[in-house]
Amino acid sequence: MRPDIYLVYLLLRLFGLLPLRWLQGLGAVLGRLALGRGGKTVHYTAVNLEIARPGLDEAGRAALLRDAMVESGKSITEVVKIWGSGAERALALVKEVRGEALFDAALASDKGLIIAAPHLGCWELLNYWLCSRTQIAILYRPPRIAAVEALLRKVRGKLAPEQVRAEGAGVRTLYKRLAAGGAVGILPDQKPREGEGEFAPLFGRETNTMVLLPRLAARTGAIVLFAFAERLPRGEGYRIHFLPAPEDLNDADLTRACAALNRGVEQCVNLAFAQYQWHYRRYSADNRPSPY
Repeated sequence: MRPDIYLVYLLLRLFGLLPLRWLQGLGAVLGRLALGRGGKTVHYTAVNLEIARPGLDEAGRAALLRDAMVESGKSITEVVKIWGSGAERALALVKEVRGEALFDAALASDKGLIIAAPHLGCWELLNYWLCSRTQIAILYRPPRIAAVEALLRKVRGKLAPEQVRAEGAGVRTLYKRLAAGGAVGILPDQKPREGEGEFAPLFGRETNTMVLLPRLAARTGAIVLFAFAERLPRGEGYRIHFLPAPEDLNDADLTRACAALNRGVEQCVNLAFAQYQWHYRRYSADNRPSPY
């Protein structure tokens, strides 16, 4: 590990001793400061919220934007606790698991399990919880700074998932794991590259949607569950949710399947609306007018 990355690791361990409530409080302050400054992040968030909640009046939009920016700030600072505490201690922050029986039944079925985890709440803690229960491979895109991968391996320790690159060989690895009855994790709201997705509605607006997850489900017969770790108020910890996938997600018609995939994302988001990653330019596409 590079010396500078190791220094970051040591700092994470040090600041990870702070209470979660303090760190999330700092994140809330940072979110409010970012809102006051404005800029692209605030603009993208405001546009996405207007798409997802078009019926709100001006006061309602302002309140929702404030809440979303506060939660976005928390998502940054809480990682210090999740990574700095060590995986085992971080898991003590999980106070409740809803839908756990769905997860246990899916594992016991030996049909293979696909965890669809949107950018909602604290997905890093969800990773820990999943890895504490079963071996799981997650599809990811390598970070721009290669040394960050070494940091992630260090902080995750024994509860690190198998990281599978989003490329041909990696996709074949996912198929093999599911065919053997294993578990994989995919971010269902990751915007695909141009020409690699299917347009389907998300909160009422068509957006380029990944086809990989529906194809995996259709070809392997694997069970799909949506999951996320909800941030509880006042730094009290987290609540993990598992939800069944909507019908048609494994439909051979990709338009229907992708629409079902996005309905699953909506289901999760509506349970913790402000905690979604609303600053992501989800609705931008090269061949369609951008709302941003």
